[in-house]
Formats: sequence, structure tokens, C-alpha cells
Amino acid sequence: MSVDRTAAAPAGRRWERLRRLPLLQIAVVLGIWLVILLLIPGVGQISSVYSILILAAFLGIAAAGQTIVVLIGGIDLSVPAVIGAANLLCALWTGQGWPFWLVTAAILVLAALVGAANGYLSERFALPPLVVTLATGSVAIGFALVATGGGNVVGAVPEWLTRFSSPTGSVGPIPVPPVLLLWAALIAVLTVVLLATRTGLRLYATGSSPRAARLAGVPVRGMWVGAFTASASSSALLGIVLLGFGGAGQPDIGDPYLFTSLAAVLIGGTSLLGGRGDYVRTVLGALIVQLLSILLVGFGLGAAVQQIVTGLVIFAAVFVYGRESRLRDRV
Repeated sequence: MSVDRTAAAPAGRRWERLRRLPLLQIAVVLGIWLVILLLIPGVGQISSVYSILILAAFLGIAAAGQTIVVLIGGIDLSVPAVIGAANLLCALWTGQGWPFWLVTAAILVLAALVGAANGYLSERFALPPLVVTLATGSVAIGFALVATGGGNVVGAVPEWLTRFSSPTGSVGPIPVPPVLLLWAALIAVLTVVLLATRTGLRLYATGSSPRAARLAGVPVRGMWVGAFTASASSSALLGIVLLGFGGAGQPDIGDPYLFTSLAAVLIGGTSLLGGRGDYVRTVLGALIVQLLSILLVGFGLGAAVQQIVTGLVIFAAVFVYGRESRLRDRV
């Protein structure tokens, strides 16, 4: 019996494209949300929905740069330190009367320097990114603590920054918290950059096989520097936003994002091996992590149990998405 290869090939390609869609993550998000609606009263109200989305947005912003770093085969453990440092410095300089635009620009420049150092040192000297980012993160938070006298910051948070992350906030006539529009813009920009630009193609090539990427003319070192710079910048941006949400500078405000940012990336289906994944998957991963947290809190379970469940979910995600060999090992 002969097989019609011409018919089988298009069917195989369609199945491959379907397999690449984050259908499992979408199903998990909808499933958890349905359970929450059924078991936790009042969660379906618009104010509660906005609160959940705002918390997911914080995680999504922290995981944005982490996604890019993981795509090239790296990891960034300086995320919480950069968030905390940016939070403290923003509170300090805003309280001293600096214009907010200047505060933001200065913090983003400092964060970019930290990120560039992470990428350059890791690629140039073949150092483990885990070690490099832990070291630079320690330097960053240490600098902020020295500048603020041990994290003691006195100063009022701008009222508009408080409204920026409030569930009751709005953008003109649009009754949507501004931070959600910021996250939506970030999703759109990263999706276009990763999936529809030469820069995105080079990032995936670097993560799939650095050696092949170099032979193809890809500036691998530049990709590493750019990826870690993006990660540090997104962390600093979150630190600034969290100043309005928390109401004061806090050196440990980024600590919850040490593993949750990585969890969002992995649960979304982006591979730690590099070269596979995208930010849309991370967005779904952030929603899953946040909805799981809401569900567990609704059952009266504490932070310890939440960490256990999150760890098990990460293990399941790595088991499903981390077992495929790298592209360079299959060619």
C-alpha cells in the first residue's frame, strides 16, 4: 500500500504549526479561572479582575527581559536586585525633588550598564550567567543601599504614580489601569521584535547554536549584551512602577520575582536550552502563576504551600518542554 507523500507533508506541517501554539497554556489559564469563579465569591467583579491582572502585569514585566535572556540560552538572577535598587533610587531622587523623567532616565541608564556588563562578561569570558548576574545584582542593590543610607528613604510618592498601578486608575476616558496598557504595549512590541524582525531572528539563531550563528554573520556578543540589557531595563522599569504600588522604597520589593519571573518563562513553554519560545507564552505563564496563587490563597493555603505548588508546576513544565534536544544537536 503506497503513501501519498504530497498529501502527508502539508498535513505534517499543519500539525507542527498547531503543536507550536500555546494551546495547553491557554487551556490551563481558562481552567484555573473557571475554578476560581466557581469557588471564590466576588472574584468576577471588575475591580477584582483588574487587581489580578495588575499583579500578573508586574510579573509579566519582570519576566519580559528574562524571556529574551532565556531565548539566547542564558539566565538572569539579578532581576530582584535590580528591581529593588531601582525602587530605592526612584524613591530617593523623587523625594529630593528631581524631575520624574530625569529619575527614570538615570535609573534606566544605570540598569542598562548592569545588563550590558552581565551580557559582555558572560559571553566574552565564557562565565556562567548565573554567577555573573548574582554578582552584579549584589553590586546594584549594594549601591542603592549605600546611596539611601541602608534603605531608609524619606519622601512622598507622586500621586499619579500611585494611580498608575491602582485598580481604579484610568487613562483619560479609558477606564483601564495605566499599568495594564503599559503591559499591553510591551507585549505588542516584544512580539513584533521577536517574531517579525531581523533582531528576533538573530536572537533565536544565537540561542539555537552560537557557533552556527557566528558563521552566519550574527553578532553573538552583541546579542548577549542586548538581551541582558533588556532584562535589566525591564527589571528597573518594574522597580519604578512598584514604587507607586508599594508607597515607599523597599530594598526587598523585588525578592518575590527571583523565581516567579523564571517560573513564568518556563511554565509558558520557553525552553531553558534556548532558541524556542516567545513572550506571548511568558504572558500566559505569568497569568498561570498569578491565578494559581489566587486559587491557593482562596483555599486558605500559605506562602510555603504556594512555593511547593509553583515548584511542582515548574518541574512539570521543564519535563514537558525541556526534554527536546537543541536544534544544533539535531542537525
